[in-house]
Amino acid sequence: MPTVHLLDYVAGNVRSLVNAIQKLGYTIDWIKSPDDIARAESLILPGVGHFGHCLTQFSQSGYLEPIREHIESGKPFLGICVGLQALFEGSEENPNVPGLGIIPGKLKRFNDADKSVPHIGWNSAATSRTGDSKSGNFCGLRNQSKYYYVHSYAAPYEEGLLEQDGWTVATAKYGEERFVGAIGREKAFATQFHPEKSGYAGLRVLQAFLEGRPFETWEEPPHEIGQGLTRRVIACLDVRTNDQGDVVVTKGDQYDVREKGDTETGGQVRNLGKPVDMARRYYEQGSDEITFLNITSFRNCPLADLPMLEILRRTSENVFVPLTIGGGIRDTVDSDGTKVSALEVATLYFKSGADKVSIGSDAVTAAEEYILNGNKLSGKTAIETITAAYGNQAVVVSVDPRRHYVKSPSETIHHTVKTTDMGPSGEQYCWYQCTIKGGREGRDIDVCQLVTAVEAMGAGEILLNCIDRDGSNQGYDLELINHVKRAIKIPVISSSGAGRPEHYEQVFEQTATDAALGAGMFHRGEYTVKQVKDHLKAKGFLVRQYEGKL
Repeated sequence: MPTVHLLDYVAGNVRSLVNAIQKLGYTIDWIKSPDDIARAESLILPGVGHFGHCLTQFSQSGYLEPIREHIESGKPFLGICVGLQALFEGSEENPNVPGLGIIPGKLKRFNDADKSVPHIGWNSAATSRTGDSKSGNFCGLRNQSKYYYVHSYAAPYEEGLLEQDGWTVATAKYGEERFVGAIGREKAFATQFHPEKSGYAGLRVLQAFLEGRPFETWEEPPHEIGQGLTRRVIACLDVRTNDQGDVVVTKGDQYDVREKGDTETGGQVRNLGKPVDMARRYYEQGSDEITFLNITSFRNCPLADLPMLEILRRTSENVFVPLTIGGGIRDTVDSDGTKVSALEVATLYFKSGADKVSIGSDAVTAAEEYILNGNKLSGKTAIETITAAYGNQAVVVSVDPRRHYVKSPSETIHHTVKTTDMGPSGEQYCWYQCTIKGGREGRDIDVCQLVTAVEAMGAGEILLNCIDRDGSNQGYDLELINHVKRAIKIPVISSSGAGRPEHYEQVFEQTATDAALGAGMFHRGEYTVKQVKDHLKAKGFLVRQYEGKL
């Protein structure tokens, strides 16, 4: 099989990129030293995280000049995410760290006055038709396709400026800001999005690069089609061992995952299927992401042998959308007595195929300490250490709140909401208490206190559950979602309560949520992800359509 060279500098989830390249019939030859770049014919530079951290690593390891020489020699080059950003002169993220300077301009942070930052989700990469750039299907890109982006900084697009230097540019739009989604000249090509996480649309881009096909005849109208960020629909799989020791997907009613049974022994754990098979099914239905929540501890199991690691490895072989894993991301002690940090646990998951890790109970504890210390960061929490190494887009905080009703806001020090869903004694106000240990223990911290604290620590996204709505099929808690969205700038994934497609329409219509997650209605076969997306599209919402072939 043909070979492509890949430079891995601990850039997060490289396994998915390797799987994508191998699926296309290529083998990987790893770049292990700067001298290896000279013998590379085709070079791929992946990357996630901080611009300055990555460029400093390149510089200290002696990679910057060999990379520049490779590109200037005219050999094939592909940069992904930070691999694209490195080609520019610099970035606002780290003003004192220079880029390679191959492309003029500097990256700027998105304006968060009117939208969530980071920019996370599926957006366009529409080829510019300005100037003298060639007409054609630019490196496998299609205007009607959507690609997965996750970043806070981007190269602003100024019409015709880059094209006059011979660059072909594909752009995306986030809010009112248009930025460079992909760029190429001769055999150098780079994407701000992640082709390896963009389904068949992304595999098509990788294939065009690997086969040396930068331009082809247009197969579609040149005008823009449905540009902008789509509404994300996410399938969630709660994973645990059942009473027979098998790892299964289950689903709870207000977090109770057992069937109603004998009052003394309780019922059996609900077994709704095998995690890897179900993840692939939802991928093929068009799920924009897959979330695995490990709700069992796998006690006495060595970390390297955790069942979730193998589930991620197997899933990432055929599922080319973002994978999130939650549960057990904390400082711990391995079965042999070795102390293992949360960062080391997260690294195991990233190397196995995860793109994000979700932190739950430990985030509540960290937020309590942050508030107790006068809103001062320690630099030692799981959120801070993981984001420092992999970027804030790598950390999701999963929040499990429940309602506490009060007659008046004056009855509590916590942030309250005036509710239309009144309490048992007619109370018109409530506050949302955060819980730990799977909802079993309430804490004296409200949801707004928690999300603002973890945002300050560097979390990139909030997975907002609701114990009161879990398993109810009554729809999302819209008051909770709006309450949280008003408090923070980072994206929010709404969860708990979806029972039919109309609930997704409702949450996107009546809140500013960035994504909506579902579980039971998909697991039980009542509706498919495709049916939800078809409903949203019919109602005028922009959604990504699943592409089932190259």
